[in-house]
Amino acid sequence: MESIIFWGFNLYAWITIATVLTMFTVLLFTKLRADLVFLGAISILFVTGVLNAKEAFSGFSSTSVVIIGVLFVVVAGLTHTGVLQWIVKHLLGQPNSYSKAVIRLMLPVAALSSFLSNTTVVALFVGIVKMWSKKLNVSPSKLLIPLSYASGMGGVCTLIGTPPNLIISGLYAEHTGIAMNVLATTIPGLFCLFIGVLSIIAMRKLLPDRKAPEAAFESTSDYTVELLVPSDNNNIGKTIAEAGLKDVRGGSLIEILHYDDVTSPVPDDEIIMGGDRLVFAGQIDEILDLKKSHGLVNADHHVFTMSEIDNDRQLRTAYVNFGSSLINKKIGGSSFEKENNMILVAVARKGKRIDESPHEVILQAGDTLLLECPPNVNIHTERLSSQLQFFDSAQVPNIGKKTLISTTIMIAMVVLSALNVIPLLQCAFLAAMAMLIFKCCNVDQAMKAINWEILMVFAGSVVLGVAIQKTGIAERLAFGILDVCGTNPIVVMTAICLVGTFITEFISNTAAGAMFFPIMYQAAEKLGYEPYPFLIALMVSVSSSFATPIGSPTHMLVYGPGGYRFSDFMRIGLLMNFIILAANILIVNIIYPLTPLNP
Repeated sequence: MESIIFWGFNLYAWITIATVLTMFTVLLFTKLRADLVFLGAISILFVTGVLNAKEAFSGFSSTSVVIIGVLFVVVAGLTHTGVLQWIVKHLLGQPNSYSKAVIRLMLPVAALSSFLSNTTVVALFVGIVKMWSKKLNVSPSKLLIPLSYASGMGGVCTLIGTPPNLIISGLYAEHTGIAMNVLATTIPGLFCLFIGVLSIIAMRKLLPDRKAPEAAFESTSDYTVELLVPSDNNNIGKTIAEAGLKDVRGGSLIEILHYDDVTSPVPDDEIIMGGDRLVFAGQIDEILDLKKSHGLVNADHHVFTMSEIDNDRQLRTAYVNFGSSLINKKIGGSSFEKENNMILVAVARKGKRIDESPHEVILQAGDTLLLECPPNVNIHTERLSSQLQFFDSAQVPNIGKKTLISTTIMIAMVVLSALNVIPLLQCAFLAAMAMLIFKCCNVDQAMKAINWEILMVFAGSVVLGVAIQKTGIAERLAFGILDVCGTNPIVVMTAICLVGTFITEFISNTAAGAMFFPIMYQAAEKLGYEPYPFLIALMVSVSSSFATPIGSPTHMLVYGPGGYRFSDFMRIGLLMNFIILAANILIVNIIYPLTPLNP
């Protein structure tokens, strides 16, 4: 099979190319879980003989993948001891201009993202930024894109800040036997961050001024109405279904108040009694027609308010994720509410509440949903979190002595690794053990913090990199790039980084890093230069996705809360891609001058 050559590639190479293209097509256009797609790709490469057993499972034993898994536990310790909350409380302040606000926001976020999961950091800051923007009298959309950008640029500043850095540095260590320092990307990362902050301030007019989606939900009386059942009503003794009061024109019945007893959700066989208060949600003017059609009257006062429902039930805001199974569907007629023990009260899109029955709205990615839930409802289940993103979790950790302990553990891990006292893998294991020993998090919390789906994607990315290199694809592509770009090393470095920057707008930055590592490594060697600076530039490039909301999980986190449109990211993001690329190439070649390989 290896002897069959077509267009310069053998059969194994074509199998690998077809597998990679199919995998990315499936990831882009279907809702299949990423870990299953990567597992399927590995299986094909193994079954067809492209990779042997050792190579097919090399990702699971990769040092960089193990480090990522252990770091989940370290992050759990920091999260559960309130480190993030302490930083937010003491660093944001009350700036008196937009420029100062951007700086006060982006620098702490970048610093945190250098050591923690940027998704965790952004998820925490989204709610804070929404409240902060009100105090500053600035639209949240002017600050949420900078928030997401800062987390990506900050992650580049250390090897542990973003998975591609760990993957690329791990592969480099396997090829050369030389481990990169945990702070190898710090100076290039900080320089790009500095340029990025200045660019955001200079291009602030390109940031959209969108109305916050939750502005449509500022008063519960705007979208709920209570009607009273008088004692002589003809429907007394009937069930809700028999009286035709469950789903009415313009809305639906979400609760019944029998004196002090609250029933929600309301079953079809619930009996109507005199004095009942019926709470409807939806288009208020249409629901008020029930006074004529069903003999209902206005309630004495509107009791369905946040201050009065906190003990019994809660209103939560959620945003429809990209790839959610709810997209292009209606909640009405589905089992979503029953399965998750919550009621849809209202829907907003692009900052405006949709004036029709919420159950009849065909949902889109980024829609804002107002949901009524019991206080103890679990909004973090895998099924629910894949569909909706909640930002109003009431679980706020207490700040105390454990906050200091977890911070000390994290700093010690970074310092010991940076000074090469202990290798990063051992440092990560020691830090994770310390978090458990000092009870910064318990075993349950640590295990739940490990995202096995993400680890599967990381492992799969490593295996794809192995296949691309083994089959000669990397070498052929490297020669192809040299044929087009010539032998100028800076031109070649820029060309590969440019392609990597735009590829990562559509696929995982981890996968982009693993795919482009062998190409960049081979290109550097063919030119006769040490690959180290080329790979540092690649690390920055594959984490520089600014132009599409699907380019990074953090972009998707801010997409709904900011009321953004898809094109909003492109307006400023395309320019940011080129600006950061230029800054990246410049600083890398200053800090790490190109060095010829020893003959």
